[in-house]
Amino acid sequence: MSGGPWTIERICESLGNPVLSKRFLSQINRAPADELLEVFARWRKAAEDMQAGVAKAQALAEAEQHGEPLPGEWTDVTERVRDEAQRIQSRGAA
Repeated sequence: MSGGPWTIERICESLGNPVLSKRFLSQINRAPADELLEVFARWRKAAEDMQAGVAKAQALAEAEQHGEPLPGEWTDVTERVRDEAQRIQSRGAA
């Protein structure tokens, strides 16, 4: 996805999902004039967040593919998950 100014077309492309793009277009087309910029800004933020998420996922996949440690800070919650699972099982809910 290219950079440059945010346009309706760029937002649709950045959303990466036809259902979201259709929803965006519907909202932008039905917005009253005094709400148009607000609707556009809200969807631009969603598109920016989507692009950032895709970039992060690609970086993680690439690191994993090369056997490198995953970038970022990670908290190991394995013990907490195991303890919770054991607590649930002890109540007979599994």
